[in-house]
Order: sequence, then structure tokens, then C-alpha cells
Amino acid sequence: MKRNYLRKLTPIVLVAVVLAIIFRSFLFASYVVNGESMEPTLYDGNLLMVNKVVYNLTDVDRFDIIVFHADKQDDYVKRVIGLPGDNIVYADDQLYINGEPVQEKFLEPFRKISDSRPYTGDFTLEDVTGSGKVPEGNLFVMGDNRPDSLDSREIGFIGVGKLVGKVDIKYWPVSEVQLSFG
Repeated sequence: MKRNYLRKLTPIVLVAVVLAIIFRSFLFASYVVNGESMEPTLYDGNLLMVNKVVYNLTDVDRFDIIVFHADKQDDYVKRVIGLPGDNIVYADDQLYINGEPVQEKFLEPFRKISDSRPYTGDFTLEDVTGSGKVPEGNLFVMGDNRPDSLDSREIGFIGVGKLVGKVDIKYWPVSEVQLSFG
């Protein structure tokens, strides 16, 4: 009886393992946040599940949290601020996209407790990148911890070909599990 049970269970376990490997390799990736650039949204040591296929099916949206290849060794996690064709200006702690003020509600918790004033320093896209608009096939990204983030203000535009995927789930620590961002 036990032997018959094992024969039935073995193929199920093998299929589950193969599917887990496929999901892990091709559809999702797990990342550990390293640093403080995305606080208060993500903290150093948080574990994230990154959807690697979503941008094959849909476009990148403003304020998505993404992981991208910064160089051959490092991947960064940042928030999308500018999409192709956007003109970005930051003045008096207010984001303007294409001349219109845009609210960043996700920054409010950190703005309130931060000693930095203004929380995000003034800049224009042309000042920091030399270009007046985000070029086609590129994104302008920033960390939520604006005073302490290495982002497009320093490293320039991010080519969409460098995207790993969209952060869908923060799963560690368990007390801070979050299923979507934005």
C-alpha cells in the first residue's frame, strides 16, 4: 500500500519541482533590498518578488517600482518617475511632469520625519541629464529616499532593455508583507 502511494506521489512532486524551477527562472526573481534609497517604502534587507514578464505584456507605468541592471554586477530598485517623452521639473519640493503638478503620496510619511528641506532638491531634466525630455526607450527613476538615493539624477536615463521586472511583492519580514506598490 505504501509503495503504491509513493508511485502516485512521485510524478506529482517531480512536476511541482519542475514548475517551481520554471517559475523561479523565467517568470519571477527574488531580490534583497541593499541600502536605504527606497525608504520608507522598502528597507534594507526586505525580500522582494520581482515579476520578470509583466513588461512583455504591458507598458511600464509611472510610479512602478522596478529592478534594473545598473551595471554588470549590480541591480538597483527604484521608482519610475519619467516615461518616454516626459519633461520633468522639481521646484519647491513639487514634481512637475510636462508642466503639470503631480502628487507623490508615497513620499509623505518620510517627508514628515525627514530633516532634509526641501526633501527633493530643485532640478530640471535638462540640468541633470542634458536632455529636455526622457528619450524613447528610456525611463527616469528615483529612490523614495530622495536625499540619499543614487538614481537618474546621477546615473542618467535607464534603458528599458535593462529592466529585470516590476516589484510585485515584499515578502520579508513577514510583518511587512505587501502585495502591490504604487
